[in-house]
Amino acid sequence: MARDRKPARHRVRTLAVFVFVAMLAVGGTALTGTSASAAGPPKGHDVSSHQKNVDWQKARAKGARFVYVKATEATDYRNPHFGQQYDGARDAGIIRGAYHFALPDKSSGRTQAAYFVRNGGAWSADGWTLPPALDIEYNPYDRKHKCYRMTKAQLIGWIKSFSDEVKRLTGRRPVIYTTAHWWNRCTGGSGAFASDHALWVARYHSADAGALPTGWSYWTIWQYDNSGSLPGDQNLFNGSANQLRRFAMGS
Repeated sequence: MARDRKPARHRVRTLAVFVFVAMLAVGGTALTGTSASAAGPPKGHDVSSHQKNVDWQKARAKGARFVYVKATEATDYRNPHFGQQYDGARDAGIIRGAYHFALPDKSSGRTQAAYFVRNGGAWSADGWTLPPALDIEYNPYDRKHKCYRMTKAQLIGWIKSFSDEVKRLTGRRPVIYTTAHWWNRCTGGSGAFASDHALWVARYHSADAGALPTGWSYWTIWQYDNSGSLPGDQNLFNGSANQLRRFAMGS
């Protein structure tokens, strides 16, 4: 995930994404919950303060149809470029949403959810606003304690608390951004969230594209590279442009 004040991670960029998109278009794979349109799934990206003031008209011209913008982290950080990025995307005709970078060892899920919603994580059924998203992954500040010094049960409880508060405040369950490896290791492969939380999965190897966190049978958004034609990380939506709009509206 594009994120602020964090050490960069090395990521392999050898994904044969166009081959995968073609596979989706001709009938899908085990990952697809909805079939992609003949033109291919909508392209998107995610940004944080690293991208600063984004040229949104240029991003739109290069194919951006949706974007997630980092809003907050824990309860002491708000992206200083959030307004330009979030509002600028909408002004350019790009469906946008906000995400929160979780630090479960700093405060409760409920507390972080409330901070997130107050600082950009709200949602409305206007067709231009994606559901709020929770970015939960390896601890970037302590490589020895990748699961935040928390037990599997504690992390499951933290995610549930965050989700419940976002739902109470916005009316939508958050999208969950994660990797199969972190999820299965740090939550024990909990399948408790798959039925009512859309999955935003990060995978960078074409050979691993089928790996999903336990419980989910398909992804809604796939982050397949951390650089490309669009600012920030590169993403695809698993469906058509009309399905993307319905997803934003809450259908």
